[in-house]
Formats: sequence, structure tokens, C-alpha cells
Amino acid sequence: MEWLERPNFQSRPIVPPSFELCEPNRDETIRPRVWQQQLIQLLRRRLSQPDTSGRDVLVHAGPGAGKTLGALLAFRSMRSEQRLDRFLVFCHRTSILKQWQLAAQRLGLTLAEWSPSPELESGDRWTGQGLGDADGWLVTYQGAGRQLEGLGEALRLWCPERLLAIADEAHHLGVDPEEPEGPIWGRTFLELSEGSRLRLGLTGTPFRADNLAFCAARKVRVESEGELVEQISPDLCVEPRELIAAGDVRPLEFRFQDGWVEHSREGLPDRDVSPLSAEQRESWRARNLRRAIRLSDSSSIALQLLLRARKQLEKVRERHREAAGLVIARDIDHARSITRLLEEEGDRVDLVHSQDPDASRRLGAFQKGHADWLVSIDMCAEGFDAPRLRVVAYLTTVVTRSRFLQGITRAVRMSGDRASLEAVPREPSFVFAPADPLLMSYARTWSWSEPYRIRSLSTTEDDATETGGNWRGPSLPLEAVGDGAGAVIQMRTPELPSFLQR
Repeated sequence: MEWLERPNFQSRPIVPPSFELCEPNRDETIRPRVWQQQLIQLLRRRLSQPDTSGRDVLVHAGPGAGKTLGALLAFRSMRSEQRLDRFLVFCHRTSILKQWQLAAQRLGLTLAEWSPSPELESGDRWTGQGLGDADGWLVTYQGAGRQLEGLGEALRLWCPERLLAIADEAHHLGVDPEEPEGPIWGRTFLELSEGSRLRLGLTGTPFRADNLAFCAARKVRVESEGELVEQISPDLCVEPRELIAAGDVRPLEFRFQDGWVEHSREGLPDRDVSPLSAEQRESWRARNLRRAIRLSDSSSIALQLLLRARKQLEKVRERHREAAGLVIARDIDHARSITRLLEEEGDRVDLVHSQDPDASRRLGAFQKGHADWLVSIDMCAEGFDAPRLRVVAYLTTVVTRSRFLQGITRAVRMSGDRASLEAVPREPSFVFAPADPLLMSYARTWSWSEPYRIRSLSTTEDDATETGGNWRGPSLPLEAVGDGAGAVIQMRTPELPSFLQR
């Protein structure tokens, strides 16, 4: 089904870029956005309280909202009012550290990556030597866990009651009260931030597949179906649809590749054809998706999806020459197969994964415009900033809502040069994915904020599988059926087209 003709971009007003789209070396007088002004006011109120009962503040805002700059602006404002002195930033991976440092530089703040001093390594008490004039320190959750004692000793010299602890992507900090030896990142953050005056959590996806609570977030009790349940309540929430309407991020258009998958038992005559988009049986839905992402033959769903994604990128490049694409693969072997396919088509491809010691350099090169496509498994789901990304191909069996949203929203960011050329709403980016019912349900509401209910202590649920279900059963061989495999379900968000609502 084709969409109605796209409106003429030239008939809409050109809107100047928002503050975080400016070049970093430009003389900047940064004017905070409305929600960032609200954050400053909120921190001011919390700091005026005589106790620390309200010290946890959670901000839920998607990519492009300005979470990093908002947190730094809030700290700078509180320091100018002599309410805070220092801040400590926790990140989930090392590739994000540089982005925080660059943002801090723009505001005249010195953010240093923390490392233990030689005295501490030799077993002596740390005296503060090497503290320097840094306004804040930067550390990964994993690094903080390895250096827990040294970092804790250092923080005590920083007057904790005037310290702001910032948890980037705070949903990683799961805490399970039934397992004291459970998720270590959450326990590490709680121990190191125990004496801090405020704990500010930032997240684009404030939920977890295991439904655990997480740190730096306020829990509230609400009534649901006649019983009281706990859920995470963000103190500030900036929905993607608001950012789209303001022209701060791009809208997304979805292309879900449909097809048929045939189930059969080896040596038995019974065969059953299952449509990818309409399969409601969880075991078959999961198997359909595993089969759909394979690059097995010329009629495979994944291959058709990639070829259509390439054509879409070529079309986008007619207006945005530097545009590039991202493929999210299932594992390293799968990613290598995708890379070979794209290279055979003449594309320049960067393959990155967590086991690649050269991954950071490759990511940096891609951000600067080196390759046409970035193929990744686990390096670009969240926090990765590359405004040239305009097409995402989602080819993994991980279908939790958080991972899907983290992946597709890599393509919503704007850059300053493009913002000065495009009208509002901005030109869309495109998401290509198999027509899995779960993925299509997430696409319906990707631009809306939904409450996150915390798992009840009395609930005993199996861990979520990579395909989003708990079913276990015998494995059936699958093979694709060519008939009908060319269908593409197209949708714009936040709502499905009418033919999918029926």
C-alpha cells in the first residue's frame, strides 16, 4: 500500500536549530528549553528541602531531547547559586564518556575521567593528590564496580552533601530486593551515591524486561484493577512526539517486511504455513522471526528487507548526501554475513561489536562520514550519537520494547546544518524490520510515554527471553515459502494506518 503524496517541504517554515545543534566551537549563549528550565526549578526545590527524602529525580526523554546538556545546565545553575559544588557522572559504556566531556566543555565545565591515584594502588590512604580543578568526574558503571573502594574514598574528600550524582541511562541500574547479590551496577551506584545530596537519573527508555525497579527513580503506588501496584514515575517526561512537533528530532516511518514461513517435521507429511505478521501463537511467532532474519536464499525476508532499505537510503541521499544506515544484527556471524552482502552491493560498511578492540575508532570514523552502513550487534542500541543515520534495519531476535526503541531512535537526531535546511516537521527517517507482531505493536506507541509497572515481590516469572516470550518446546525445522514474501506493511507513527487497525 502506498502513502498519499508527501507534502511539499518548501511550503513549510524553516525553523532555526535548537541549542544543542550548534557547533561546539561557536560562541554560545545557551538558552535552556522549557523542560530544562523545569528541571532547574525542580532541583532548586529539592535542594531547599531540609531532608533528603526527595533526592531521587528521574528524567525520561528520548534521543535529541538534550538530556546530557540539560543535566549539565542544571548542575551549573545550582553551583552558581552555591547549592552544589561537584558532580559525578556514571555511564553504561566507555563510548559515551567522550560525548559527556564534549558537552561539558561547551558549558565551561571540566569533566575528567576518574582513575585511582598511585598512592591508593600501593595500599596507602588516598589524600586527594591529582584531584585537580575538575568540576566533575566521569566513570562507567563497570569501572566504578572494579574501583569501588578507591572511588568511595575519593568522593568523601568531595563533600558528598554538596555532590550531584548523575546516572546516565538509569534503567540499567536494576535492584532486586530478593537477591542481595543480584545486579551489581545498581548496588554499586547506590553505595557510591549514598551520601550525595541529589541523584539525577536520565533515561530514554524507563523500563526493563525483568520489571525490576531501578536506582535514581521514584516509586509510586497506584490502583490497578482493584489492587495497589508500584510503578516508576518520572519527575519530568519529554515525549518524542513533543520533540517531533518542535522540530528537534525526526519523525519515523516504518516498513515492516511481511512473508510466510512454513513449519514442518522432518520425515512427516504434515506441513503448516504461518504468516509472519498475523501469527499469534507465541512459539511460532518466535520461530518465524528467527527464520525471517536469516540470509538463506534470494527469497528470504531479511534479504528483501535489506535491499529495500538500500533503495530507501539512496532516495534519502538525493536530499541528504551524508545520510547513512544502521543494521542491528543478531550475533557476530550474522553481522558478518550482512556486511558481506552490503559490500557485494558496492557499499562501504563498518562492522562493530563489543569484542572488537578497534570498535571505538570505527564508531568515530562512521560518525564523521566514513561508511555508508554501520552493522552492529550491541554497540549502538543507546547513547550512540550519529545524526547522519537515516535508515535502520532491525534484524535481531531481541524484541523487548526497550531494545527496539533504543535501536530505532538512533535515526531521529538532527544536526545543525540539516536543521537550517529542513522545515518542521523534519524529513523522516525510516525503520525496516520483519513484520513481527510484537515489533509492530511497539511501533504504534514508540512516540508515547507509558507507565512502567514494577514486578511484584510475590510474582515468580521466568526471565524474559530474547524473543519476548517464556514458552519452551520442541524445535521444528523451518523453511521460507516464496509466495507472498514481497509484501511490505508501511506505517507512520504514532498511529497505524487504517488497514492494520481492522
